Amino acid sequence: MTHTITTDLVHRLVPSPAGRIHLVEQGSGPLVLLVHGFPESWYSWRHQLPALAAAGYRAVAVDVRGYGRSSRPEAVDAYRMLELVADNVAVVHALGEPTAVIVGHDWGSAIAANSALLRPDVFRAVGLLSVPYAPRGGPRPSEGFAQFGGEDEEFYISYFQQPGRVEGEIEPDVRGWLAGFYAALSAETMPAPGAPAPHFVSRGGRLRDRFPAGRLPSWLSERDLDFYAGEFERTGMTGALARYRNVDRDWEDLADHDGAPITQPSLFVGGTQDVSTGWMADAIEAFPATLPGLVSSRMLDGCGHWIQQERPQEINRLLTDWLTGLPA
Repeated sequence: MTHTITTDLVHRLVPSPAGRIHLVEQGSGPLVLLVHGFPESWYSWRHQLPALAAAGYRAVAVDVRGYGRSSRPEAVDAYRMLELVADNVAVVHALGEPTAVIVGHDWGSAIAANSALLRPDVFRAVGLLSVPYAPRGGPRPSEGFAQFGGEDEEFYISYFQQPGRVEGEIEPDVRGWLAGFYAALSAETMPAPGAPAPHFVSRGGRLRDRFPAGRLPSWLSERDLDFYAGEFERTGMTGALARYRNVDRDWEDLADHDGAPITQPSLFVGGTQDVSTGWMADAIEAFPATLPGLVSSRMLDGCGHWIQQERPQEINRLLTDWLTGLPA
């Protein structure tokens, strides 16, 4: 069923434990909350907002705390997963709704998954894009990441840990860095097989040393890049990077949920050219145990990491088909 859209995008600031959360909404009907990843913003859902509104949903994309027009607390531990879940609950309630479906991409996928895990009373279904659900477990995350690079390289999450270090790489040229990072993880512009992996830093080097240069992926217009760069030039990168600086804190906070499944109806969509789905292939294989409510799991052939921007029509169709089939 297609509904007539009578409203364009509406921007709001709503109260949350962070202070205020900026959100953008379109349409009316059951609430669908869209949560972005790094380094993005509500704008990464620009193709989904009108499509979900047309399908009869109230589509709401947030700026996660630390991003865009949302509050940016100074304390690093203000970006722990428990705080981000509390923000999502506050958004649902501020919009006058008792429940919502939550959909996330990249870090937003982990935030959405944990929102569903910790607050099943609020989040009745969960959609995960690019990054599969992996229950809390294993060794302390920072110890695991430290072993990924070996002697000569450092894994990007380890590189992101020290406040100020990667900010010093990015902030002198935010637009150029973002262009390279987006291109490095896009199917059509990523480095060729066998080239140095862009998720690692050579000892003494920079992450951007391995980014492709010279052209933007077709999903990213100069105008799109201007929007993203303008947001981060205004806010700086520290709030966004703080998410990575809480991986150990999250592991401690979620100890009581070790190995816990998410039982609500769920959806997973990944790209075959996204390293996230390769690195986390075991998590995808474990879905029968970890996502017992899984309705659909799809891999889009030839798609990279920025899945809802690289393949907006396919993602819109998969999301609306899944949403239509959910219990009311």
